[in-house]
Amino acid sequence: MEEITIAPSDCDDILTPEAIDFVVALDREFGARRVQVLDRRRRRRTTRTEEWDFLSSTRAVREDTSWTVAPPAEDLADRRVEITGPPERKMTINALNSGAKVWMADFEDALSPTWDNVVSGQRNLRDALDGTLDFTAADGREYRVGEHLPTIMVRPRGWHLPECHLRIGGRAVSASLFDFGMYLFHCGRKQIERGSGPYFYLPKLESHLEARLWNDVFVYAQQVLGIARGTIRATVLIETVTAAFEMDEILYELREHSAGLNAGRWDYLFSMIKNRPEAVLPERAELTMTAAFMRAYTELLVQTCHRRGAHAIGGMAAVVPSRDPVAAKRALNQVRQDKRREVGDGFDGSWVAHPGLVETCREVFDQWLGFEPNQIVRRRDDVQVGAKELLDIRATGIAVTEVALRTNVSVALRYLAEWLGGRGAVALGGLMEDAATAEICRTQLWQWIARATPTDYGVPVTAGLVIRMLREELDVLAETGALDEDAAHRFGQARTLLSVLLTERTCPEFFTLPAYLRHMTSTRPVAPRAIPA
Repeated sequence: MEEITIAPSDCDDILTPEAIDFVVALDREFGARRVQVLDRRRRRRTTRTEEWDFLSSTRAVREDTSWTVAPPAEDLADRRVEITGPPERKMTINALNSGAKVWMADFEDALSPTWDNVVSGQRNLRDALDGTLDFTAADGREYRVGEHLPTIMVRPRGWHLPECHLRIGGRAVSASLFDFGMYLFHCGRKQIERGSGPYFYLPKLESHLEARLWNDVFVYAQQVLGIARGTIRATVLIETVTAAFEMDEILYELREHSAGLNAGRWDYLFSMIKNRPEAVLPERAELTMTAAFMRAYTELLVQTCHRRGAHAIGGMAAVVPSRDPVAAKRALNQVRQDKRREVGDGFDGSWVAHPGLVETCREVFDQWLGFEPNQIVRRRDDVQVGAKELLDIRATGIAVTEVALRTNVSVALRYLAEWLGGRGAVALGGLMEDAATAEICRTQLWQWIARATPTDYGVPVTAGLVIRMLREELDVLAETGALDEDAAHRFGQARTLLSVLLTERTCPEFFTLPAYLRHMTSTRPVAPRAIPA
Protein backbone atom coordinates (compact mmCIF):
# COMPACT_ATOMS: atom_id res chain seq x y z
CA MET A 1 0.00 0.00 0.00
CA GLU A 2 1.37 3.42 -0.97
CA GLU A 3 2.33 5.63 1.93
CA ILE A 4 0.68 9.05 2.11
CA THR A 5 2.95 11.79 3.40
CA ILE A 6 2.20 15.42 4.14
CA ALA A 7 4.33 18.38 5.19
CA PRO A 8 3.74 19.86 8.65
CA SER A 9 1.46 22.87 8.91
CA ASP A 10 -0.19 25.07 11.50
CA CYS A 11 -3.54 24.47 9.78
CA ASP A 12 -4.49 21.04 11.06
CA ASP A 13 -8.12 22.16 11.00
CA ILE A 14 -7.80 22.32 7.19
CA LEU A 15 -5.48 19.36 6.65
CA THR A 16 -7.82 16.93 8.39
CA PRO A 17 -7.55 13.21 7.64
CA GLU A 18 -10.95 13.32 5.94
CA ALA A 19 -10.00 16.24 3.68
CA ILE A 20 -6.69 14.61 2.77
CA ASP A 21 -8.51 11.36 2.02
CA PHE A 22 -10.76 13.21 -0.42
CA VAL A 23 -7.84 14.87 -2.24
CA VAL A 24 -5.98 11.56 -2.38
CA ALA A 25 -9.05 9.86 -3.82
CA LEU A 26 -9.29 12.55 -6.52
CA ASP A 27 -5.64 12.16 -7.42
CA ARG A 28 -5.79 8.38 -7.52
CA GLU A 29 -8.83 8.54 -9.77
CA PHE A 30 -7.60 11.25 -12.16
CA GLY A 31 -3.83 11.58 -11.70
CA ALA A 32 -2.98 9.28 -14.61
CA ARG A 33 -5.32 11.16 -16.96
CA ARG A 34 -3.71 14.43 -15.89
CA VAL A 35 -0.33 13.04 -16.96
CA GLN A 36 -1.87 12.03 -20.30
CA VAL A 37 -3.22 15.51 -21.07
CA LEU A 38 0.13 17.05 -20.14
CA ASP A 39 1.88 14.57 -22.47
CA ARG A 40 -0.56 15.57 -25.20
CA ARG A 41 0.35 19.22 -24.65
CA ARG A 42 4.01 18.43 -25.19
CA ARG A 43 3.28 16.43 -28.35
CA ARG A 44 1.17 19.22 -29.82
CA ARG A 45 3.93 21.73 -29.22
CA THR A 46 6.37 19.42 -30.99
CA THR A 47 4.23 18.55 -34.03
CA ARG A 48 2.21 21.78 -34.43
CA THR A 49 -0.23 20.47 -36.99
CA GLU A 50 -3.92 21.04 -36.41
CA GLU A 51 -3.72 23.35 -33.39
CA TRP A 52 -3.40 26.42 -35.61
CA ASP A 53 -6.86 25.80 -37.00
CA PHE A 54 -10.25 24.67 -35.79
CA LEU A 55 -10.36 20.91 -35.25
CA SER A 56 -11.90 18.89 -38.06
CA SER A 57 -12.66 16.09 -35.60
CA THR A 58 -15.07 18.29 -33.61
CA ARG A 59 -16.75 20.10 -36.49
CA ALA A 60 -20.11 18.52 -35.59
CA VAL A 61 -20.02 20.09 -32.11
CA ARG A 62 -19.34 23.56 -33.53
CA GLU A 63 -21.97 23.31 -36.24
CA ASP A 64 -24.72 21.88 -34.01
CA THR A 65 -26.83 24.90 -33.05
CA SER A 66 -29.15 22.95 -30.74
CA TRP A 67 -27.06 22.67 -27.59
CA THR A 68 -26.55 25.27 -24.87
CA VAL A 69 -24.91 25.27 -21.47
CA ALA A 70 -26.94 25.02 -18.25
CA PRO A 71 -28.79 28.19 -17.22
CA PRO A 72 -26.65 30.33 -14.89
CA ALA A 73 -26.91 29.79 -11.16
CA GLU A 74 -28.97 32.55 -9.56
CA ASP A 75 -26.00 34.31 -7.97
CA LEU A 76 -23.96 34.04 -11.16
CA ALA A 77 -26.50 35.76 -13.40
CA ASP A 78 -25.09 39.25 -12.76
CA ARG A 79 -21.29 39.34 -12.94
CA ARG A 80 -20.71 42.88 -14.18
CA VAL A 81 -17.77 43.49 -11.85
CA GLU A 82 -15.45 40.73 -10.66
CA ILE A 83 -12.47 41.44 -8.44
CA THR A 84 -9.57 39.02 -8.31
CA GLY A 85 -6.75 38.48 -5.88
CA PRO A 86 -4.94 36.01 -3.66
CA PRO A 87 -6.78 34.51 -0.67
CA GLU A 88 -4.41 36.22 1.77
CA ARG A 89 -6.20 37.34 4.90
CA LYS A 90 -6.20 41.13 4.52
CA MET A 91 -6.63 41.07 0.75
CA THR A 92 -9.52 38.63 1.13
CA ILE A 93 -11.31 41.02 3.49
CA ASN A 94 -10.71 44.00 1.20
CA ALA A 95 -11.97 42.10 -1.84
CA LEU A 96 -15.08 40.86 -0.05
CA ASN A 97 -15.85 44.42 1.07
CA SER A 98 -15.10 46.00 -2.33
CA GLY A 99 -18.66 46.11 -3.68
CA ALA A 100 -17.85 43.78 -6.59
CA LYS A 101 -20.49 41.27 -7.65
CA VAL A 102 -17.95 38.41 -7.64
CA TRP A 103 -14.64 37.77 -5.93
CA MET A 104 -12.28 35.26 -7.49
CA ALA A 105 -9.92 33.79 -4.91
CA ASP A 106 -6.82 33.14 -6.98
CA PHE A 107 -4.53 30.23 -6.09
CA GLU A 108 -2.97 30.44 -9.57
CA ASP A 109 -1.37 33.64 -10.83
CA ALA A 110 -1.81 35.90 -7.79
CA LEU A 111 -0.65 33.52 -5.05
CA SER A 112 2.93 32.49 -4.42
CA PRO A 113 2.42 28.76 -3.71
CA THR A 114 4.34 28.42 -0.47
CA TRP A 115 2.83 25.67 1.66
CA ASP A 116 1.74 28.22 4.26
CA ASN A 117 0.07 30.42 1.62
CA VAL A 118 -1.78 27.54 0.02
CA VAL A 119 -3.16 26.05 3.24
CA SER A 120 -3.89 29.34 5.01
CA GLY A 121 -5.69 30.49 1.86
CA GLN A 122 -8.09 27.57 2.28
CA ARG A 123 -8.58 28.51 5.92
CA ASN A 124 -9.33 32.12 4.99
CA LEU A 125 -12.04 31.01 2.58
CA ARG A 126 -13.64 28.81 5.21
CA ASP A 127 -13.44 31.57 7.84
CA ALA A 128 -15.02 34.07 5.45
CA LEU A 129 -18.02 31.78 4.99
CA ASP A 130 -18.20 31.16 8.75
CA GLY A 131 -18.16 34.91 9.46
CA THR A 132 -15.00 34.68 11.55
CA LEU A 133 -12.48 36.27 9.19
CA ASP A 134 -10.66 39.28 10.64
CA PHE A 135 -7.22 40.87 10.53
CA THR A 136 -5.31 43.30 12.74
CA ALA A 137 -2.54 45.27 11.06
CA ALA A 138 0.77 46.20 12.70
CA ASP A 139 -0.54 49.74 13.27
CA GLY A 140 -3.54 48.38 15.17
CA ARG A 141 -6.12 48.88 12.43
CA GLU A 142 -8.72 46.13 12.38
CA TYR A 143 -10.32 44.64 9.28
CA ARG A 144 -13.52 42.56 9.20
CA VAL A 145 -15.82 41.26 6.50
CA GLY A 146 -19.12 43.06 6.04
CA GLU A 147 -22.53 41.47 6.29
CA HIS A 148 -23.13 40.90 2.56
CA LEU A 149 -20.61 38.76 0.71
CA PRO A 150 -20.17 38.80 -3.06
CA THR A 151 -20.38 35.54 -4.93
CA ILE A 152 -17.13 33.64 -4.37
CA MET A 153 -15.28 31.78 -7.08
CA VAL A 154 -11.98 29.93 -6.68
CA ARG A 155 -9.23 29.52 -9.24
CA PRO A 156 -7.15 26.41 -8.50
CA ARG A 157 -3.66 26.07 -9.89
CA GLY A 158 -3.25 24.75 -13.44
CA TRP A 159 -2.93 21.13 -14.53
CA HIS A 160 0.82 21.54 -15.06
CA LEU A 161 1.62 22.27 -11.40
CA PRO A 162 2.23 19.72 -8.62
CA GLU A 163 1.66 20.09 -4.91
CA CYS A 164 4.85 18.57 -3.56
CA HIS A 165 3.89 18.82 0.11
CA LEU A 166 1.32 16.04 -0.24
CA ARG A 167 2.61 12.81 -1.74
CA ILE A 168 1.26 9.38 -2.53
CA GLY A 169 4.05 6.83 -2.52
CA GLY A 170 6.55 9.64 -3.04
CA ARG A 171 4.61 11.12 -5.98
CA ALA A 172 3.37 14.70 -5.62
CA VAL A 173 -0.37 15.14 -6.06
CA SER A 174 -1.85 17.50 -8.61
CA ALA A 175 -1.98 21.08 -7.36
CA SER A 176 -5.24 21.53 -9.32
CA LEU A 177 -6.89 18.65 -7.51
CA PHE A 178 -5.48 19.75 -4.14
CA ASP A 179 -6.84 23.30 -4.42
CA PHE A 180 -10.16 22.17 -5.85
CA GLY A 181 -10.60 19.28 -3.44
CA MET A 182 -9.76 21.21 -0.29
CA TYR A 183 -12.16 24.03 -1.16
CA LEU A 184 -14.99 21.73 -2.18
CA PHE A 185 -14.56 19.57 0.92
CA HIS A 186 -14.50 22.43 3.43
CA CYS A 187 -16.68 25.02 1.70
CA GLY A 188 -18.92 23.29 -0.83
CA ARG A 189 -21.80 22.58 1.53
CA LYS A 190 -21.34 25.90 3.31
CA GLN A 191 -21.86 27.65 -0.02
CA ILE A 192 -24.92 25.56 -0.84
CA GLU A 193 -26.45 26.35 2.57
CA ARG A 194 -25.94 30.07 1.84
CA GLY A 195 -27.96 29.69 -1.36
CA SER A 196 -24.82 29.80 -3.49
CA GLY A 197 -22.58 26.97 -4.63
CA PRO A 198 -19.01 25.87 -5.23
CA TYR A 199 -17.93 27.89 -8.24
CA PHE A 200 -14.55 27.80 -9.98
CA TYR A 201 -12.35 29.43 -12.60
CA LEU A 202 -10.27 26.94 -14.60
CA PRO A 203 -6.87 28.26 -15.77
CA LYS A 204 -4.40 27.41 -18.52
CA LEU A 205 -6.56 24.89 -20.40
CA GLU A 206 -5.18 24.06 -23.84
CA SER A 207 -7.87 21.77 -25.24
CA HIS A 208 -11.41 20.48 -24.82
CA LEU A 209 -9.96 17.19 -23.55
CA GLU A 210 -8.63 19.05 -20.53
CA ALA A 211 -12.10 20.50 -20.00
CA ARG A 212 -13.52 16.97 -20.26
CA LEU A 213 -11.13 15.88 -17.52
CA TRP A 214 -12.35 18.69 -15.27
CA ASN A 215 -15.96 17.77 -15.96
CA ASP A 216 -15.31 14.19 -14.97
CA VAL A 217 -13.62 15.44 -11.78
CA PHE A 218 -16.74 17.47 -10.99
CA VAL A 219 -19.08 14.53 -11.55
CA TYR A 220 -16.97 12.23 -9.39
CA ALA A 221 -16.47 14.76 -6.58
CA GLN A 222 -20.17 15.60 -6.38
CA GLN A 223 -21.04 11.92 -6.20
CA VAL A 224 -18.48 11.20 -3.46
CA LEU A 225 -19.63 14.16 -1.31
CA GLY A 226 -23.34 13.66 -1.95
CA ILE A 227 -23.76 16.96 -3.82
CA ALA A 228 -26.32 17.16 -6.60
CA ARG A 229 -24.84 16.81 -10.07
CA GLY A 230 -24.55 20.18 -11.79
CA THR A 231 -24.16 22.15 -8.54
CA ILE A 232 -20.52 22.93 -9.35
CA ARG A 233 -20.13 25.69 -11.93
CA ALA A 234 -16.94 26.66 -13.70
CA THR A 235 -15.77 29.47 -15.95
CA VAL A 236 -12.87 28.60 -18.23
CA LEU A 237 -10.17 31.15 -18.91
CA ILE A 238 -9.36 31.20 -22.61
CA GLU A 239 -5.74 32.18 -22.17
CA THR A 240 -3.91 29.91 -24.59
CA VAL A 241 -3.83 30.05 -28.37
CA THR A 242 -4.91 26.44 -28.79
CA ALA A 243 -7.92 26.91 -26.51
CA ALA A 244 -9.08 29.83 -28.65
CA PHE A 245 -9.67 27.34 -31.47
CA GLU A 246 -11.73 25.07 -29.17
CA MET A 247 -14.07 27.42 -27.32
CA ASP A 248 -17.25 25.71 -28.51
CA GLU A 249 -15.83 22.32 -27.61
CA ILE A 250 -14.75 23.47 -24.14
CA LEU A 251 -18.24 24.78 -23.41
CA TYR A 252 -19.72 21.54 -24.72
CA GLU A 253 -17.59 19.35 -22.47
CA LEU A 254 -18.55 21.37 -19.40
CA ARG A 255 -22.07 22.27 -20.46
CA GLU A 256 -23.88 20.99 -17.33
CA HIS A 257 -21.27 22.69 -15.13
CA SER A 258 -20.39 25.66 -17.34
CA ALA A 259 -20.50 29.28 -16.18
CA GLY A 260 -19.00 30.66 -19.39
CA LEU A 261 -15.61 31.79 -20.63
CA ASN A 262 -13.21 34.55 -19.67
CA ALA A 263 -10.81 36.47 -21.90
CA GLY A 264 -7.57 35.97 -19.97
CA ARG A 265 -5.73 38.64 -21.91
CA TRP A 266 -2.32 38.55 -20.19
CA ASP A 267 -1.86 34.81 -20.33
CA TYR A 268 -3.14 34.84 -23.91
CA LEU A 269 -0.35 37.21 -24.89
CA PHE A 270 2.10 35.03 -22.99
CA SER A 271 0.82 31.98 -24.90
CA MET A 272 1.07 33.76 -28.24
CA ILE A 273 4.69 34.75 -27.59
CA LYS A 274 5.91 31.33 -26.52
CA ASN A 275 3.94 29.40 -29.15
CA ARG A 276 4.82 31.66 -32.07
CA PRO A 277 8.41 32.73 -31.38
CA GLU A 278 8.95 33.61 -35.04
CA ALA A 279 6.37 36.43 -34.83
CA VAL A 280 8.14 39.07 -32.75
CA LEU A 281 5.69 41.23 -30.83
CA PRO A 282 6.27 44.82 -29.72
CA GLU A 283 6.72 45.82 -26.11
CA ARG A 284 3.96 45.03 -23.63
CA ALA A 285 2.68 48.60 -23.37
CA GLU A 286 1.81 48.50 -27.07
CA LEU A 287 0.03 45.13 -26.90
CA THR A 288 -3.42 46.54 -26.31
CA MET A 289 -6.79 44.92 -26.89
CA THR A 290 -7.11 46.85 -30.15
CA ALA A 291 -4.44 44.66 -31.80
CA ALA A 292 -6.01 42.68 -34.65
CA PHE A 293 -5.42 39.22 -33.18
CA MET A 294 -6.67 40.30 -29.74
CA ARG A 295 -9.84 41.84 -31.21
CA ALA A 296 -10.51 38.64 -33.13
CA TYR A 297 -10.01 36.48 -30.06
CA THR A 298 -12.26 38.52 -27.78
CA GLU A 299 -15.07 39.02 -30.29
CA LEU A 300 -15.11 35.31 -31.12
CA LEU A 301 -15.26 34.56 -27.39
CA VAL A 302 -18.35 36.75 -26.93
CA GLN A 303 -20.07 35.28 -29.98
CA THR A 304 -19.30 31.70 -28.94
CA CYS A 305 -20.53 32.20 -25.38
CA HIS A 306 -23.74 33.99 -26.25
CA ARG A 307 -24.86 31.54 -28.92
CA ARG A 308 -24.51 28.84 -26.23
CA GLY A 309 -26.28 30.80 -23.46
CA ALA A 310 -23.07 31.38 -21.50
CA HIS A 311 -21.47 34.40 -19.88
CA ALA A 312 -18.53 36.14 -21.55
CA ILE A 313 -16.30 37.82 -18.96
CA GLY A 314 -13.75 40.42 -19.99
CA GLY A 315 -10.12 40.91 -19.08
CA MET A 316 -8.20 42.40 -16.20
CA ALA A 317 -7.77 46.05 -15.34
CA ALA A 318 -4.46 45.89 -13.48
CA VAL A 319 -3.98 49.56 -12.61
CA VAL A 320 -3.17 50.41 -8.99
CA PRO A 321 -4.84 53.78 -8.26
CA SER A 322 -2.27 56.49 -7.59
CA ARG A 323 -2.32 58.95 -4.68
CA ASP A 324 -1.47 61.67 -7.19
CA PRO A 325 -4.91 62.98 -8.25
CA VAL A 326 -3.78 63.80 -11.78
CA ALA A 327 -2.22 60.38 -12.32
CA ALA A 328 -5.22 58.69 -10.68
CA LYS A 329 -7.67 60.48 -12.98
CA ARG A 330 -5.62 59.55 -16.05
CA ALA A 331 -5.48 55.88 -14.98
CA LEU A 332 -9.20 55.67 -14.23
CA ASN A 333 -9.99 57.19 -17.61
CA GLN A 334 -7.92 54.45 -19.25
CA VAL A 335 -9.80 51.82 -17.26
CA ARG A 336 -13.13 53.42 -18.20
CA GLN A 337 -12.21 53.40 -21.89
CA ASP A 338 -11.15 49.75 -21.71
CA LYS A 339 -14.38 48.69 -19.99
CA ARG A 340 -16.51 50.66 -22.46
CA ARG A 341 -14.88 48.72 -25.27
CA GLU A 342 -15.62 45.45 -23.50
CA VAL A 343 -19.26 46.13 -22.72
CA GLY A 344 -19.73 47.51 -26.24
CA ASP A 345 -18.32 44.29 -27.67
CA GLY A 346 -20.88 42.29 -25.69
CA PHE A 347 -19.07 41.19 -22.55
CA ASP A 348 -21.32 40.52 -19.57
CA GLY A 349 -18.77 41.54 -16.95
CA SER A 350 -15.12 42.27 -16.42
CA TRP A 351 -12.21 41.93 -14.00
CA VAL A 352 -10.41 44.42 -11.80
CA ALA A 353 -7.35 43.81 -9.62
CA HIS A 354 -7.87 46.56 -7.04
CA PRO A 355 -10.90 47.65 -4.95
CA GLY A 356 -10.32 51.22 -6.13
CA LEU A 357 -11.36 50.21 -9.67
CA VAL A 358 -14.67 48.55 -8.76
CA GLU A 359 -16.77 51.70 -8.90
CA THR A 360 -15.39 52.77 -12.30
CA CYS A 361 -16.02 49.36 -13.82
CA ARG A 362 -19.50 49.12 -12.31
CA GLU A 363 -20.50 52.57 -13.61
CA VAL A 364 -19.60 51.59 -17.17
CA PHE A 365 -21.56 48.33 -17.07
CA ASP A 366 -24.49 49.95 -15.24
CA GLN A 367 -24.80 52.58 -17.97
CA TRP A 368 -24.94 49.89 -20.65
CA LEU A 369 -26.86 47.07 -18.94
CA GLY A 370 -29.20 49.11 -16.78
CA PHE A 371 -31.31 46.69 -14.76
CA GLU A 372 -30.49 43.70 -16.98
CA PRO A 373 -28.12 41.22 -15.28
CA ASN A 374 -26.19 40.50 -18.48
CA GLN A 375 -26.41 40.76 -22.27
CA ILE A 376 -26.27 37.07 -23.20
CA VAL A 377 -29.18 37.63 -25.59
CA ARG A 378 -26.85 39.73 -27.76
CA ARG A 379 -25.63 37.09 -30.19
CA ARG A 380 -22.98 39.06 -32.14
CA ASP A 381 -23.90 37.31 -35.39
CA ASP A 382 -21.95 40.05 -37.17
CA VAL A 383 -18.62 38.57 -36.01
CA GLN A 384 -16.72 36.65 -38.69
CA VAL A 385 -13.51 35.23 -37.23
CA GLY A 386 -11.44 32.35 -38.60
CA ALA A 387 -7.94 31.00 -38.06
CA LYS A 388 -6.46 33.77 -40.21
CA GLU A 389 -7.88 36.48 -37.96
CA LEU A 390 -6.87 34.70 -34.73
CA LEU A 391 -3.27 34.53 -35.95
CA ASP A 392 -3.13 38.00 -37.48
CA ILE A 393 0.10 39.27 -35.94
CA ARG A 394 1.14 42.22 -38.05
CA ALA A 395 4.11 43.45 -36.02
CA THR A 396 7.15 43.21 -38.27
CA GLY A 397 10.46 44.99 -38.28
CA ILE A 398 10.01 46.30 -34.76
CA ALA A 399 12.80 47.87 -32.76
CA VAL A 400 12.86 47.46 -28.98
CA THR A 401 13.38 50.61 -26.95
CA GLU A 402 15.82 50.63 -24.07
CA VAL A 403 12.97 51.66 -21.77
CA ALA A 404 10.91 48.61 -22.79
CA LEU A 405 13.90 46.32 -22.42
CA ARG A 406 14.78 47.59 -18.96
CA THR A 407 11.12 47.57 -17.88
CA ASN A 408 10.78 43.89 -18.77
CA VAL A 409 14.04 43.10 -17.00
CA SER A 410 12.96 45.01 -13.92
CA VAL A 411 9.46 43.53 -13.69
CA ALA A 412 10.63 39.97 -14.32
CA LEU A 413 13.41 40.20 -11.74
CA ARG A 414 11.49 42.08 -9.05
CA TYR A 415 8.35 40.01 -9.40
CA LEU A 416 10.17 36.67 -9.30
CA ALA A 417 12.11 37.76 -6.21
CA GLU A 418 8.85 38.73 -4.48
CA TRP A 419 7.22 35.48 -5.62
CA LEU A 420 10.07 33.50 -4.08
CA GLY A 421 9.46 35.44 -0.87
CA GLY A 422 5.79 34.46 -0.74
CA ARG A 423 4.04 37.37 -2.51
CA GLY A 424 2.11 36.62 -5.70
CA ALA A 425 0.39 39.97 -6.32
CA VAL A 426 2.91 42.81 -6.41
CA ALA A 427 2.40 46.51 -7.21
CA LEU A 428 5.19 47.63 -9.54
CA GLY A 429 5.23 50.84 -11.53
CA GLY A 430 1.54 51.57 -11.00
CA LEU A 431 0.36 48.11 -12.07
CA MET A 432 -0.64 45.05 -10.08
CA GLU A 433 1.71 42.46 -11.47
CA ASP A 434 1.07 38.74 -11.13
CA ALA A 435 2.59 35.59 -12.59
CA ALA A 436 0.85 36.12 -15.94
CA THR A 437 2.21 39.64 -16.50
CA ALA A 438 5.66 38.61 -15.30
CA GLU A 439 5.56 35.72 -17.78
CA ILE A 440 4.94 38.21 -20.60
CA CYS A 441 8.06 40.12 -19.59
CA ARG A 442 10.11 36.95 -19.30
CA THR A 443 8.97 35.41 -22.60
CA GLN A 444 9.39 38.69 -24.46
CA LEU A 445 12.97 38.91 -23.27
CA TRP A 446 13.53 35.32 -24.44
CA GLN A 447 11.91 36.05 -27.81
CA TRP A 448 13.91 39.22 -28.38
CA ILE A 449 17.12 37.34 -27.55
CA ALA A 450 16.22 34.32 -29.70
CA ARG A 451 15.39 36.51 -32.71
CA ALA A 452 18.24 39.02 -32.15
CA THR A 453 15.60 41.75 -32.27
CA PRO A 454 17.16 45.15 -32.98
CA THR A 455 17.01 47.93 -30.42
CA ASP A 456 16.23 51.53 -31.30
CA TYR A 457 19.83 52.42 -30.51
CA GLY A 458 21.30 50.13 -33.13
CA VAL A 459 22.37 46.90 -31.41
CA PRO A 460 20.48 43.59 -31.27
CA VAL A 461 19.09 42.17 -28.05
CA THR A 462 21.44 39.44 -26.83
CA ALA A 463 21.65 37.20 -23.79
CA GLY A 464 24.73 39.09 -22.68
CA LEU A 465 22.92 42.43 -22.90
CA VAL A 466 19.93 41.23 -20.87
CA ILE A 467 22.05 39.46 -18.26
CA ARG A 468 24.10 42.64 -17.86
CA MET A 469 20.86 44.58 -17.31
CA LEU A 470 19.80 42.06 -14.66
CA ARG A 471 23.07 42.71 -12.85
CA GLU A 472 22.63 46.47 -13.21
CA GLU A 473 19.12 46.25 -11.77
CA LEU A 474 20.52 44.43 -8.74
CA ASP A 475 23.27 47.03 -8.36
CA VAL A 476 20.68 49.84 -8.30
CA LEU A 477 18.67 48.05 -5.62
CA ALA A 478 21.78 47.44 -3.54
CA GLU A 479 22.94 51.06 -3.83
CA THR A 480 19.56 52.37 -2.65
CA GLY A 481 19.65 50.11 0.41
CA ALA A 482 16.55 48.21 -0.72
CA LEU A 483 18.08 44.78 -0.14
CA ASP A 484 18.50 43.26 3.29
CA GLU A 485 20.20 39.86 3.59
CA ASP A 486 17.03 37.90 2.87
CA ALA A 487 16.04 40.07 -0.08
CA ALA A 488 19.55 39.91 -1.54
CA HIS A 489 19.38 36.11 -1.40
CA ARG A 490 15.99 36.01 -3.14
CA PHE A 491 17.06 38.48 -5.81
CA GLY A 492 20.16 36.40 -6.41
CA GLN A 493 18.01 33.29 -6.86
CA ALA A 494 15.73 35.20 -9.21
CA ARG A 495 18.60 36.48 -11.33
CA THR A 496 20.14 33.00 -11.61
CA LEU A 497 16.85 31.40 -12.60
CA LEU A 498 16.03 34.10 -15.15
CA SER A 499 19.51 33.83 -16.68
CA VAL A 500 18.88 30.12 -17.25
CA LEU A 501 15.34 30.56 -18.61
CA LEU A 502 16.34 33.34 -20.99
CA THR A 503 19.12 31.35 -22.61
CA GLU A 504 17.25 28.07 -23.27
CA ARG A 505 17.08 27.00 -26.91
CA THR A 506 13.29 26.74 -26.80
CA CYS A 507 11.08 28.94 -24.69
CA PRO A 508 10.48 27.33 -21.28
CA GLU A 509 6.77 26.79 -20.67
CA PHE A 510 6.54 28.50 -17.27
CA PHE A 511 8.87 30.08 -14.73
CA THR A 512 6.56 29.06 -11.88
CA LEU A 513 7.22 25.34 -12.25
CA PRO A 514 11.05 25.35 -12.08
CA ALA A 515 10.98 28.12 -9.44
CA TYR A 516 8.58 26.09 -7.30
CA LEU A 517 10.50 22.83 -7.67
CA ARG A 518 13.90 24.43 -6.97
CA HIS A 519 13.07 26.87 -4.23
CA MET A 520 9.74 26.05 -2.53
CA THR A 521 9.75 22.31 -1.94
CA SER A 522 13.01 21.71 -0.10
CA THR A 523 12.46 24.10 2.80
CA ARG A 524 9.60 22.15 4.36
CA PRO A 525 10.28 18.45 4.97
CA VAL A 526 7.56 16.02 3.95
CA ALA A 527 6.89 13.84 6.99
CA PRO A 528 4.78 10.67 7.28
CA ARG A 529 1.36 11.12 8.77
CA ALA A 530 -1.10 8.44 9.78
CA ILE A 531 -3.83 8.80 7.17
CA PRO A 532 -5.81 5.78 5.97
CA ALA A 533 -5.16 4.90 2.34
